[in-house]
Amino acid sequence: MSQRPRIAVIGSANIDLVSFVDQFPKPGETIFGQKFDLGFGGKGANQAAAARLCGAEVFMVARVGDDLFGPATILNFQKVGIDTANVKQVAGVSTGVAPIFVDPSGQNRIIVIKGANDTLKPADVDAAAETLKNVDCIVLQFEIPLETVYYTIQFANKNKIRCILNPAPGQPIDVKAVANLDYFVPNESEAETITGMPVRNLEDAKACAQKLLASGIRRVIITLGSNGSLLAGSEGMEHMPAFKVNAKDSTGAGDAFIGSFATFLGEGLPEKEAVRRANLYAGLSTEGVGTQKSFYDRTRFEAEWASRNKG
Repeated sequence: MSQRPRIAVIGSANIDLVSFVDQFPKPGETIFGQKFDLGFGGKGANQAAAARLCGAEVFMVARVGDDLFGPATILNFQKVGIDTANVKQVAGVSTGVAPIFVDPSGQNRIIVIKGANDTLKPADVDAAAETLKNVDCIVLQFEIPLETVYYTIQFANKNKIRCILNPAPGQPIDVKAVANLDYFVPNESEAETITGMPVRNLEDAKACAQKLLASGIRRVIITLGSNGSLLAGSEGMEHMPAFKVNAKDSTGAGDAFIGSFATFLGEGLPEKEAVRRANLYAGLSTEGVGTQKSFYDRTRFEAEWASRNKG
């Protein structure tokens, strides 16, 4: 690594409640599942964990509830090695939770109950300003209030800090409010929700990326699951193929991509190599079960990267 990047993640922290089923239940139907897993999640927390495991120094800005899950979430951040000075408990609300249902192919359906995540406001960004002004990159998602996301983008732009937005879960947005982003990184469904354009194949993704670039966003990466990702900028577009993996559970793969990409880019790697490495890191995460617990540490990842790039 050429340098150790300092990354701030302003976002969500959830508890993942993962049920593995042979099929998804129909309305009014009760079925038996195969097994259950409980883990630490939330897009913000997952991205922070991926960045930390990849070697970055990570600072989390988040809110958790005053229930059983709140202190456990903060302790988990600390065990991973993430700075928690700006992770606070909020009285009278629950920690965010995410019931997740996974079928035998690894596809998932997720319901997010935001809880304390919805209390993270622009004032909390200001309260963390001294820390944020000293980072190399700020990472954002949509599991916190949009006003906080927009405010943070302005903060990053004003202070000349690289900013990466993962617009997930997908929802309509004020495009002007994200126009000065360095990187806008949706998956196919999120890109479709935001632009109103179908994203069913690579050509659709290119048309969608072009629309996003035309809105003023500097760089767009559309993640395409098993088809890799599309990198788009003013100089053109390039499809970055996925690596072959034995996928078991795709939950958290997008978060693995974001956190690892922010780290690789922050280390000074060329953009295309950072995307390729993030493709592999995300793919490898699907070979395990759950989110953070399925992420590779840097040593294990580098061994896998080397074995797939011989010669």
